[in-house]
Amino acid sequence: MSIISDSLRKIKPSPTIAVTQKARELKAAGKDVIGLGAGEPDFDTPDNIKQAAIKAINDGDTKYTAVDGTPALKKAIVEKFKKENNLEYTTDQITVGAGGKHVIYNAMMATLNDGDEVIIPAPYWVSYPDIVLLAGGKPVVMECDEKQGFKINPLDLEKFITPKTKWIILNSPSNPTGACYTEKDIREIAKVLEKHSHVYILSDDIYEHVTYEGFKFFTIAQIESLKERVLTMNGVSKAYSMTGWRIGYAAGPKEIIKAIAKIQSQSTTNPSSISQAASVEALSGTQDFIKTRADSFQERRDFVVKALNDIDGIDCLNPDGAFYVFPSCKGLMGKKDTNGKKIKSDTDFVQSLLENSGIAVVQGSAFGLEGFFRISYATSMDNLKKALEKISSFCKSLS
Repeated sequence: MSIISDSLRKIKPSPTIAVTQKARELKAAGKDVIGLGAGEPDFDTPDNIKQAAIKAINDGDTKYTAVDGTPALKKAIVEKFKKENNLEYTTDQITVGAGGKHVIYNAMMATLNDGDEVIIPAPYWVSYPDIVLLAGGKPVVMECDEKQGFKINPLDLEKFITPKTKWIILNSPSNPTGACYTEKDIREIAKVLEKHSHVYILSDDIYEHVTYEGFKFFTIAQIESLKERVLTMNGVSKAYSMTGWRIGYAAGPKEIIKAIAKIQSQSTTNPSSISQAASVEALSGTQDFIKTRADSFQERRDFVVKALNDIDGIDCLNPDGAFYVFPSCKGLMGKKDTNGKKIKSDTDFVQSLLENSGIAVVQGSAFGLEGFFRISYATSMDNLKKALEKISSFCKSLS
């Protein structure tokens, strides 16, 4: 009898973390590697946020806090939703966890029974299906291909909803594609979901503030008829360059928020007291740097998309948000690299690219859609220029 649980056998390690770790190992071994796998802003945490953390330490705010968030942070989150999204919540409708992933994990663990279905549009963030499996649910993957901009077709959505459907996950701006749902897109999806009152919606808004060219962010909880069935997840990781601080949060129905607190009370207890104090400042302090950083990401996006589309065999859509592109490498399938290895899949492509050129990207199949790869352009322009030159040279070397 194995000591490892059956539920753990259903899942795999995170492919994005695995790629990042592989790049670190190669660098440590003296290899020239450029990692384009991590979904992490290269900007530093702003100084005002750091100072709030230092003050919290000096003030002795180093003890346990309320399980699912300090009153001060919950109040700041309520004010954020009201100011930025025109959404009214009370503090007992707010939960705070150790990162957005933790909040999603808590939500699924608190609500799924064996066999409950969760609709997950693909390409998807790699952790969604595995979290659902760990909670005993069944991921139902809804493929959204390049022709539809990697977004849900509402007419198709109807076909995926069954009496066992408990959740649908929406992620806009998207990881891995950068695709963004407009208000019109979301209202069309809402028309379908309004007919199915047993289906809850998890809206992953973590990239809310990373959008381009005046894109107007809209979240599905803003549709009043659905609000009581929406859990809106967000966090400080991406907009505030606070990935290591590990603070995510969500707003939603009191019953779900209370259940999440029960799960958290028996797992991690509270998130870091210092990180929570810093997050109050992040949400309540100056927001001026957010647009400046988004403009920098847009400049990088423009460069990367053009450079990729200049490569024979690569096709890349121009995303409206996040800091990823999700180009197709289908035009290179069947070719061989300089070692004679045949490129039969996107996994073959990214492995050969890493081995031959020292560029670490993530295969599209890890996100549920074969024939693509994800590049994170949350790195310097110098790195991106070197990386794209190497990707171009590698693709030209294929025969």
